[in-house]
Amino acid sequence: MPRVEVNGVSLAYEEMGSGPAIVWMQGGRSGRDLMRPIAQGLASEYRCVIYDRRNCGESDVLIGGDASEQEIWADELAGLIQKLDLGPAYLGGWSAGCRVAILTAIRHQSLVKGLLLGWVTGGGVAAQRLSHQYYGQFIEAARQGGMAAVAATPFFAERIQMNPSNRERLLSMDPAAFIAVMERWSRYFTEGADLPVIGATEEELKTIRVPVSIVAGDDDVHPLKAARDLHRILPDSEFHDPPIPRPEWDALSESPAKRDEVRSERALPLFRNFLARVEARSAARSG
Repeated sequence: MPRVEVNGVSLAYEEMGSGPAIVWMQGGRSGRDLMRPIAQGLASEYRCVIYDRRNCGESDVLIGGDASEQEIWADELAGLIQKLDLGPAYLGGWSAGCRVAILTAIRHQSLVKGLLLGWVTGGGVAAQRLSHQYYGQFIEAARQGGMAAVAATPFFAERIQMNPSNRERLLSMDPAAFIAVMERWSRYFTEGADLPVIGATEEELKTIRVPVSIVAGDDDVHPLKAARDLHRILPDSEFHDPPIPRPEWDALSESPAKRDEVRSERALPLFRNFLARVEARSAARSG
């Protein structure tokens, strides 16, 4: 599996297709496989890259840094784009991947050509739920049993299985230092509950000047209001109603793999049409 080192972290990635570049980012802390269906669906026309962020999939686990984990992810995505000579690239993803795409467009504008955003995260329920899911449960484990207990949690045990070098990096950490970083990263969510989108203020969002396609979600973590607010704020954006109604979403949540397959199937034509229009507009300007 190809890997690239960015800011001292080894990131696992894959490429498929050729043409204008799109980097796809999965939600949550999942691995890159969740974005494979939509990447494959566009690989006949675009150079699609899927990768595992730090602390996800087969990439390195590294708990540290002065910024929030989301901002670190954005900066490492910028490094990946530069290392693979992808820029300016389209950035696509949902939920956590959507947040990383937005932050990268804010922090590294010259590397971004457009955004393909699905299932925008926002609101108090999302802030509290994700704060515990990403950080709180591991803080509890570290307090109860140190880093050995953290490494034994299902999430980090899987990271170690996928990348055995992660074991030593985790076990060598001082539990107090681990807890301090995770608490700081957790506050990023809890303090962002009232923002239009978790991780970005309205003023920051207004600095995004690239074309954006927004596919709304309709659940507690990805409320319709967050997607509508984002569309209102971004001057060059288009909005799509939720392609998965809430009752269907709730039913599909019993099978996450199936849910993500349906999500890719329904978002794909919306993003394909958007990309075709943006590319045509770009060609007309340059021609």
